[in-house]
Amino acid sequence: MTRTAIVTGSTSGIGEGIARALAASGFNVVINGFGDAVTIERLRVAIEAEHKVKCLYSGADMTKTDQIEAMFATTREALGPVDVLVNNAGVQYVSPVEDFPVAKWDLIIALNLSSAFHTTRLAFPDMKARKWGRIVNIASAHALVASPFKSAYVAAKHGILGFTKSTALEGATFGIRVNAICPGYVRTPLVENQIADTAKARGISEEAVVRDVLLAAQPTKEFVKVSDVAALAVFLTSEAANQINGAALSIDGGWVAQ
Repeated sequence: MTRTAIVTGSTSGIGEGIARALAASGFNVVINGFGDAVTIERLRVAIEAEHKVKCLYSGADMTKTDQIEAMFATTREALGPVDVLVNNAGVQYVSPVEDFPVAKWDLIIALNLSSAFHTTRLAFPDMKARKWGRIVNIASAHALVASPFKSAYVAAKHGILGFTKSTALEGATFGIRVNAICPGYVRTPLVENQIADTAKARGISEEAVVRDVLLAAQPTKEFVKVSDVAALAVFLTSEAANQINGAALSIDGGWVAQ
């Protein structure tokens, strides 16, 4: 039996890497996110062709409850119940708290935190019924430590870690495992935008942001690779990870060890 995985925010960056890795492991996958339609269709077709699995695309806006529900309904109809859920969709904004736009706060909380609630509540019933399920929440080192000028993101990521622990306890006797991956800085489009925003907020150059802010936090002085995060996500779906539950797994070059 081929299992089915939904990966939110997977048309680029970490999410795309995870979707590709799950497909390589034999999962049918649903990719989700925004972007150029032609590029997304090329990605969908490539995943199917390379890995001989089914790949669907959902353009669901993960801040809209009705669209999330529709994505699950479509997935169930086309591929069956969701076995693996990866909550990856996210956005960042950098600003002093007194200037933080209210609309940006609301967006970050909705996309980075509330969307995981909606996907999880929709995935849990089938996972409970089948006594098996894996949920991987892509948190951040910022789920464990804070940085200035990222109040909404840090609040959301701390929230997703608490949500991970609570749902892990609820699913434990039903064969459901819920864990969080806490990456350090990965050079994705989100981080590229963050470099420019942080430079503006701190009044320094973008090169200084990379050297003195981002990689200064990571003792290896290297960005985490998308493939590193994807491999860990796939491992968490395996039977070898059966007793890992409610964990916050750091993959940050030693950032939070300091």
